[in-house]
Amino acid sequence: MKNSLLLMLIAFISCADGKKKEDVTETTEKDYSEQHKEALAFCKEKGMSTDYYFLIDMSVHSGKNRFYTYSFKEGKITDSNMVTHGSCDVYEPNRTKYQKAKFSNRPESHCSSNGKYKIGSRDYSSWGINVKYWLHGLEESNSNAKDRVIVLHSWDAVSDSEVYPRFSPLSWGCPAVSDVFMRKLDAKLKQTEKPVLLWIL
Repeated sequence: MKNSLLLMLIAFISCADGKKKEDVTETTEKDYSEQHKEALAFCKEKGMSTDYYFLIDMSVHSGKNRFYTYSFKEGKITDSNMVTHGSCDVYEPNRTKYQKAKFSNRPESHCSSNGKYKIGSRDYSSWGINVKYWLHGLEESNSNAKDRVIVLHSWDAVSDSEVYPRFSPLSWGCPAVSDVFMRKLDAKLKQTEKPVLLWIL
């Protein structure tokens, strides 16, 4: 009897400890220091803004904040919010499309494209707050961005706060944000003279 109680107690402690470790992993923030260094060097080389840049980490759950504004001057992330990824289900089934972003540069694929982008001109959008910014892909992985009309815009279906464990809605490849967040990004971009870097991981 005593042995049975002891085994049950050990099992309970082990399960509780495992849950605790899982929770810690779930809330641990990622270290993007290497990306920030590379981004600054890239911006200096390309004559882009060295005030700040945008980093999107598609490996983060879509129900969490994964669009970051990083200030080179302050050396820290100054803002973050939710962002969509592409459904990537046109040419083949994508059963994990909500759980995991798939990347492709293929036209009409509805996939997100990773890599560095130059944020281009401001234009009218039929979505969200009716503002979009053209994205110019600077790498082989996203070189078709303009032809695919992969743009930064808002969508009223995107929440302005985290919805985890639920997922964000899926886009056709555009990084779409909430209307509230887009107003903040728009105000910032309009005040920035040099082109701004957007980097999708």
